[in-house]
Amino acid sequence: MSACKGPFFKVPPAPVVIGSWLIGLLPLATSAQSLDTVAVAKSHVPLGVVAGGSALVIGGTLIALDQAWYQQYERVQFHTFNDGDEWLQMDKVGHAFSTYTVGRWGKGLLDLAGVDRRVSTWVGGSVGFLYLTGVEYLDGRSAAWGFSWWDMAANAAGTGLFIGQELGWREQRIRLKYASHLTAYAEQNPDLLGSTTPQRILKDYNGATYWLSVNPSSFAHRKGPWSWLNVAFGYGADGMVHATPTPEDLALYGAPFRQYYLSLDIDLERIPTRSKALRTAFFLLNCIKVPSPTLEYQSNGQWVGHWLYF
Repeated sequence: MSACKGPFFKVPPAPVVIGSWLIGLLPLATSAQSLDTVAVAKSHVPLGVVAGGSALVIGGTLIALDQAWYQQYERVQFHTFNDGDEWLQMDKVGHAFSTYTVGRWGKGLLDLAGVDRRVSTWVGGSVGFLYLTGVEYLDGRSAAWGFSWWDMAANAAGTGLFIGQELGWREQRIRLKYASHLTAYAEQNPDLLGSTTPQRILKDYNGATYWLSVNPSSFAHRKGPWSWLNVAFGYGADGMVHATPTPEDLALYGAPFRQYYLSLDIDLERIPTRSKALRTAFFLLNCIKVPSPTLEYQSNGQWVGHWLYF
């Protein structure tokens, strides 16, 4: 993505992609009324409904993006763009999170339709990668953007994390999760980082944190009263007013720095419940990090403790 636009202004690699899928697929997921505590259980949702709904979401959002956004910019011959040094790679982690989460939902819907597990893993798990590949193609035809191989690598990483665990363990022992909070940087550059609260949550990478949430009980092959408790490793960044710091940014705010976190989390799908509504909600919301006590290390050498942090 180009440095001239906000990280989430065009197609966010995380919340807006996930949100569009949630709006399109929530009716299908909730109509099934049956989600297992670890994986989505098979039901009687017709495969045609699942396939048709998914196709409408993918095709519809890509067409809408093409008509509503890309037409504002000159169409050019397909070209690439190197954005690997932007936003301290926060946007790349966001791409991985998006393909992981959309792939998890895609497999869940195919499971509901009774599709063979291996097929649902490969086909459903690849939906996020397919969708963002379409976005990258549109980027490559726009003068304001460009096809990014870094984005594609991140997309593949997220899809690979999901499919690899399904094939190897038949469950997700390591989950990619997301959380966000407001920062003061958006006030310094509202056009890029957002002027309203929803825009700031979506655009401002300074407030975003991506998490690898690991379930120790699944590796120990033990089920107990605390089997839903996870250990989470987070990544964030701070001090970013532009995709790459300008001399003015460095003078006013100093050099941007990376943030590494150690925290606790909850695997919502491992919480025992007989409520089908709760199982559905847990499945859909298990991409969000639960606030917990957190230890933070900053690449500038600072240590920070948080009683509660996303």
